[in-house]
Amino acid sequence: MDFRTLETFVWIARLGSFRAAAERVYTTQPSVSSRIANLESELGVRLFDRRGRQVSLTAKGRELLDYAERLISLRGDMLQAVANRDAIRGSIRLGVAETIVYTWLPRLIERLNVAYPAVNIELDVDISVHLAEKIMSHELDLAFLMGTVNQPDVANLPLCRYPLSWVASPRLDIPDEPVPLAALSRWPIITYPRLSKPHADIRGMLEQSGERVRIHASSSLATIIRMTVDGIGVSALPTQILEQEIASGNLRVFQVAAPDLSLDFSVSYGINPESQVARAIAELALDSVPR
Repeated sequence: MDFRTLETFVWIARLGSFRAAAERVYTTQPSVSSRIANLESELGVRLFDRRGRQVSLTAKGRELLDYAERLISLRGDMLQAVANRDAIRGSIRLGVAETIVYTWLPRLIERLNVAYPAVNIELDVDISVHLAEKIMSHELDLAFLMGTVNQPDVANLPLCRYPLSWVASPRLDIPDEPVPLAALSRWPIITYPRLSKPHADIRGMLEQSGERVRIHASSSLATIIRMTVDGIGVSALPTQILEQEIASGNLRVFQVAAPDLSLDFSVSYGINPESQVARAIAELALDSVPR
């Protein structure tokens, strides 16, 4: 019995599948099956009931799960407290909203390389709705996303806030004085995808004007910026990601007679026996955010 086998057992119990557990621990399904067969042979009990592709814990399996999670957690605490950082190994699956990629993520990765030189980072850049789903399904260890993940086994820490500014190509005939909400209907609004909070905030705000407004949504921040630079419409985006476009004159900031909008980000990670490194990375991220 070793920690690798116990971790494999725990992931099968969580994911309900040998195949999914094999992907999570970076091995093959036959290898996972062999580890569990050896563990059952050593303990002399059956740990899983197998029903097709899905598996569930037996009574003895549920009993072992409690011990296995405590052992893995204690091992992680020991490594954090005693071991040299070089001894902490493995891979962390990190989900990131694109806005973070455009701002301070490179600085965090540099700090991670110094703090945990033997830990591999797997980046998954996606919209926040999908990142939250992947945290809940254990596909990610932690994520930087808009909003929070409302699950009892997920920790959420406030990370950063980006005020939004209305921007447009100088080619559009936008006045210097604040633009009334109703007047925004002259141009399409290019914004974040339909299920995102900024999309909902902008749509709700514009519906108050009573005007029919065209909204072009995209899950790609680069596409939103490109379409705005090309004069297809106007956008509300963080100025931190537009410094080059504004400095070069490709975009200009204009005022809208409406409440201010912002993007509020959190760092979310699953609370489980292996979450020590995820928690340490979350704390490092909080220290890396520009103030």
